[in-house]
Amino acid sequence: MAAGWLLVFSLTLFQSLVMNHSSEGPFPSATTIKSWVDKMQEDLVTLARTASGVDKLAEIYLKNRNLYTVEANNPRQLVEIAARDIEKLLSNRSKALVRLAKEAEKYQASHQWRDEFGNNDIIYYNAKDDQNDPEKNDTESGSQRIRPVFEEDPVFRRQTSYQHAAVHIPTDIYEGSTIVLNELNWTAALDDVFKRNREEDPTLLWQVFGSATGLARYYPASPWVDKSRTPNKIDLYDVRRRPWYIQGAASPKDMLILVDASGSVSGLTLKLIRTSVIEMLETLSDDDFVNVVSFNNNAQNVSCFNHLVQANVRNKKKLKEAVYKISAKGITDYKKGFSYAFEQLLNHSVSRANCNKIIMLFTDGGEERAQEIFHKYNEDKKVRVFTFSVGQHNYDKGPIQWMACENKGYYYEIPSIGAIRINTQEYLDVLGRPMVLAGEKAKQVQWTNVYLDALELGLVITGTLPVFNLTKEQNGKINQLILGVMGVDVSLEDIKKLTPRFTLCPNGYYFAIDPNGYVLLHPNLQPKNPKSQEPVTLDFLDAELENDIKVEIRKKMIDGESGEKTFETLVKSQDERYIDKGNRTYTWTAVNGTDYSLALVLPSYSFYYIKAKIEEPITQASCKYYEDSETLKLDHFDEAGYTFIAPREYCNDVKKSENNTEFLLNFNEFIDRNTPSSPSCNTDMVIRVLLDAGFTNELAQNYWSKLSLDGVVAQFVVTDGGITRVFPKRAGEDWLENAETYEVSFYKRSLDNDNYIFTAPYYNKSGANSYETGIMVSKAVEITINGKLLKPAVVGIKIDATSWMENFTKTTIKSLCNSEICGCERNSMHVDCVILDDGGFLLMSNRDEYTQQIGRFFGEIDPGLMRNLINMSLYAFNKSYDYQSVCDPEEEPKQGAGLRSAYVPTITDILHLGWWASAAAWSILQQLFLSLTFPRFLEAADMEDDDFGAALPKTSCITEQTQYFFENDDKSFGGIVDCINCSRLYHAEKISNTNLVFIISDSQLLCRSCDPKPLMQAEKPDEGPNPCEMVKQPRYRKGPDVCFDEAKQEDSADCGGVSGLSPSLWSVVGIQLVLLWLLSGSRHCQL
Repeated sequence: MAAGWLLVFSLTLFQSLVMNHSSEGPFPSATTIKSWVDKMQEDLVTLARTASGVDKLAEIYLKNRNLYTVEANNPRQLVEIAARDIEKLLSNRSKALVRLAKEAEKYQASHQWRDEFGNNDIIYYNAKDDQNDPEKNDTESGSQRIRPVFEEDPVFRRQTSYQHAAVHIPTDIYEGSTIVLNELNWTAALDDVFKRNREEDPTLLWQVFGSATGLARYYPASPWVDKSRTPNKIDLYDVRRRPWYIQGAASPKDMLILVDASGSVSGLTLKLIRTSVIEMLETLSDDDFVNVVSFNNNAQNVSCFNHLVQANVRNKKKLKEAVYKISAKGITDYKKGFSYAFEQLLNHSVSRANCNKIIMLFTDGGEERAQEIFHKYNEDKKVRVFTFSVGQHNYDKGPIQWMACENKGYYYEIPSIGAIRINTQEYLDVLGRPMVLAGEKAKQVQWTNVYLDALELGLVITGTLPVFNLTKEQNGKINQLILGVMGVDVSLEDIKKLTPRFTLCPNGYYFAIDPNGYVLLHPNLQPKNPKSQEPVTLDFLDAELENDIKVEIRKKMIDGESGEKTFETLVKSQDERYIDKGNRTYTWTAVNGTDYSLALVLPSYSFYYIKAKIEEPITQASCKYYEDSETLKLDHFDEAGYTFIAPREYCNDVKKSENNTEFLLNFNEFIDRNTPSSPSCNTDMVIRVLLDAGFTNELAQNYWSKLSLDGVVAQFVVTDGGITRVFPKRAGEDWLENAETYEVSFYKRSLDNDNYIFTAPYYNKSGANSYETGIMVSKAVEITINGKLLKPAVVGIKIDATSWMENFTKTTIKSLCNSEICGCERNSMHVDCVILDDGGFLLMSNRDEYTQQIGRFFGEIDPGLMRNLINMSLYAFNKSYDYQSVCDPEEEPKQGAGLRSAYVPTITDILHLGWWASAAAWSILQQLFLSLTFPRFLEAADMEDDDFGAALPKTSCITEQTQYFFENDDKSFGGIVDCINCSRLYHAEKISNTNLVFIISDSQLLCRSCDPKPLMQAEKPDEGPNPCEMVKQPRYRKGPDVCFDEAKQEDSADCGGVSGLSPSLWSVVGIQLVLLWLLSGSRHCQL
């Protein structure tokens, strides 16, 4: 064609605009504007339909019916098959877990305790040994280090050795202590069990024994950290703090933390109490409930929570912030404090764990025992009381020790920072007593919430089983100690393989939730901080856009019911800029043997899919697929267009790669040597991608190549089978969309819309010149076969934005025009003309300063007009939160009592870091040592921010997202933008069969007094929903069916003491010196 449809549409539009204005007056009438928009629609749709070849590709699919069949997706059948497969996978992992736990109990029972060990009696691999510097690996007395030979492991994506297990010992535990040496001795026998499990099931991942002493033995062996990547990182890992250990070591907890805030605890003691409470909160998981109360003359909640709340990340953060603000004044009244605490624990009108009930008292000591309070509220001793004597003082410790002993708890002393971490987690040993005494009844495999593996395996769930001490004491009594927790990991990638998605279309998916309503499987479960130590707790209602029907579905899934529901819902686009409306069918069922529930979501056009045939004679099939595969080769790109293939697991022998060229070469090389029916291949997936390669090649060579269109810079097709073709080749070289078609935003949007979808460039990501890459227009290919609707592909074009903008204003004024306003002339002083998409993003304008902002949200360009468009219901908006984001660390002022950034340490923060420095720093000498060196802590606290700035990593955070969308199907809108001393007339008209709206308004230049504050759409950091409001209406959850919180035969006589893992004095001093040198002596080193 000599002139493109785009140019014809532009000239016709503006000639029409000019002719009408001469008689219409200063502002065109609604009828005139409607005529322009109708002409826009006609020309735009004709251009897009003709240039994209949407009808031609539909013809190609229909005329080649002999090459494929149409198969049904039965949602009920699919979800039940997938649930059974997941059940089988977890059941196999559970068998390995049960064997490990039984063998561990047997080995420990037969182990003979030794008070001394000779040199080299204990042989093990310490995972923290520096493999590159053996001289740094000093061996402890009684032990000898192993140096495994590691190889790169494609499964774990790190170096491993299957000949050995590895041992991790926390930094604050002295590995030469007698307890640790005995633990190393008897757990060494587990290595053979690890290996036997793997021989029976080679797909097993990490197998771990987490000991109650803090030691972790895991298989296969692998170095703990990569020293080259994190040379100065301090290892704060303790297996007893991991979500899977906490869940396996004790039944859920209702914990009330009671803090003495009387005047006597001021100064260093108050700082120790604050840090102790923070550490105590870290021992809780989402199955637990907690609140913190301070008391002196009276008792009060430290935060806005007036009852127990779920110990999730956001609630614990709120409590931590409040704990840092506790101040000391008044006198101690234990009666007031405990009365208040018991009242909250006895409040059954709110959601709670309904299992272990605990009061944790942190105080410096006192004379009162509050006997009458315990007699009144706890005569049956259903509530355990743990007491902590904090700080160096001469108060009588007898009363608070009595409180613990009389209420089946335990008494601990925290004289200094070194004792905090150990003593705030040892209470789990006491809570484990009923489990140990329950014996086999407590031997139930539990599956955890999803979390990020510490050894970088990615998202995992872990099956846990407690390991009990089966020995008897010298007096013949049954031992009540829990030895630890056994864990076996399951990668979410393995579960995804059991929920295949590539016959569901891009908008179909599986998801699974746990009893808290958190997703362990969902396409939107994508935590952006791979180093986060927090559990990944994304609620189903936060993973999607919430509505009442989804709330109901969530509850039914948590309750283990099966069901199905079809309804219209809002759907957030892949790029999180747009919202569409679509019909979805949710089908769900329970995963037997677990607390999980699985669901399948299908849009209405996904109930059928194309399955390529392979039943033809082998010679004919080979010839056909050979021809199709030839079009995927690089030397065919000139005639067939630049081609991308989705990086899927077509064949085991085809190495996946994010580099499209490399992956194509790997794929083509394999297909040249093998048939699609090779045993190592997913035959259906291979022949489908080859089928789409053939169909799209025909579109490119027989249709696109014969067109000549001005203003069109690219034509493209994206298919369900995984093919992306961009024509001509030079346009494909600049193609930035994901090669995995199921992850392409415009593709998924086009499937949900019957219109031509115009997609704005990414202004906020690419900058002001992003429009130069062109404006994308796409449309789904629809075919109906025997009444079955299919959408196998999306086709589209890229329009040259510069040409469009030039033609938008060119030749718009005729000599006979006598009005001041003769149309949307370029840089008009009188009117602004824009085209926006359904997300409110600018696509075209008559103003040069606007055209440099193509792709920008219009609320940032013309805030007053955009607000009126929202008020007139042209646009609606939806606000949601992304709980998986990462943000730059905030720079905070050095003064103030609030919670501080971990990277600008205050005294409190240094104390918070310092607990790892020693295993049991309770001696008077150490306290003196701390006081002598404390000025260096103050100096460290005053470091300049610049000292830390270069090494600050991004941190997990919450961001607020706002998406705009057309609120209704009305076509015309008009109104006035009222400002302080002026007003602007505007009219908006939607362009039919597209997602666009044309707006003409009085120029913004003529009315500058409107509110200039931008209306932002871009994602921004936010505090998220107010936890104080959220807890008033907590979401439905379900706790474990079995609770082990008491046992009649429990012996609670052992109710006080200190950790048995105390290091030697000189070890304590040495570790403290190293800590002080790190924090205050190396001021200019990267953290």
